[in-house]
Amino acid sequence: MSKKDIFQKILKKPASVSVEEVARVLEDDSLNEPLFEIANEVRNLYLGKDVYLRGIIEFSNYCRNDCLYCGIRSSNSKVSRYRMSVDEILNTAKFIAENGCGTVVLQSGEDPFYNDEMIAEIVHRIKKLDVAVTLSIGERSFKEYKTWREAGADRYLMRHETADEELYKQVHPADDFNIRKRHLEMLKQLDYEVGTGCIVGLPHQDDLSLAKDILFTYEFDSDMVGIGPFIPHPDTPLGKEKPGSLMKTLKVIALTRLFLPDSNIPATTALGTIDPRGRRLALNCGANVIMPNFTPVSYRPRFTLYPNKVCIFESDAQCGDFRDSIRDLIETAGYKAVESQGFRRRVHENNSRRI
Repeated sequence: MSKKDIFQKILKKPASVSVEEVARVLEDDSLNEPLFEIANEVRNLYLGKDVYLRGIIEFSNYCRNDCLYCGIRSSNSKVSRYRMSVDEILNTAKFIAENGCGTVVLQSGEDPFYNDEMIAEIVHRIKKLDVAVTLSIGERSFKEYKTWREAGADRYLMRHETADEELYKQVHPADDFNIRKRHLEMLKQLDYEVGTGCIVGLPHQDDLSLAKDILFTYEFDSDMVGIGPFIPHPDTPLGKEKPGSLMKTLKVIALTRLFLPDSNIPATTALGTIDPRGRRLALNCGANVIMPNFTPVSYRPRFTLYPNKVCIFESDAQCGDFRDSIRDLIETAGYKAVESQGFRRRVHENNSRRI
């Protein structure tokens, strides 16, 4: 089998593809151009030219975890902490809905200050705006997940970060990959659309590790996959490490698109941070979601998972030119922004279109 034949094997018999075969594609840069072309073809076949807009509210930067790569880790005393009030969250959600985003994403550190009843009330009230609601607030209890699902939450984004168990232990010293998997399985059991995803370029990560990430998202049948480069934060133990590369991140996105032709894959803010072309290039490599940041400017610079976050320096979404700037980014890549809530279009509904 030639190296290019692996693309057709992934499309036709993905369950038969080995982790070693995926790793060989990742390490061979001569395959980049055909990989990106076929990923774009698959994206267009299953999802057309639509790009879904999902507005993010980063409502708290408190976190009880101490992940080695994260700028808001609990032991980072240099962070100026904040929590948005319920009214601030709801007012921002209303603005998101009025500006053509079909989904409101509520993101925070793992902050138990917002208990199950508080989050449920926020979700219930946002749903009245006729938008989908995605939660990205970390590992909580099954009871909480159930309460929020019953309140109307549609999706839950919990990136697995890395499916390499040893690497996971290195960057999450107080956690375990199998615990993260159990939480993802709980969410699927409750019929959320579930998002996973990885960080590309972590210290000691190799192509075999990244291949495990891609196969994990396929085997889990992830509804969403968030893939971004590692960006070292100076106030963390990994602050002096080398950042992840644009090209490797694009390759992981493209391969993920081949394995999951109908899943939603964002062109992440982190890609736009390491390269001004990053999000546009991701759209041409299989991504189909843009997640503009609507966090009020008084808080936005303080949600520093990594430094120099591109959205901090972009025009404030609430200044009136948000839709033009996002439209320009999307149209430059050859796509169109849509106001749809953007639920996953399942393969079984599109079997006749399978390549």
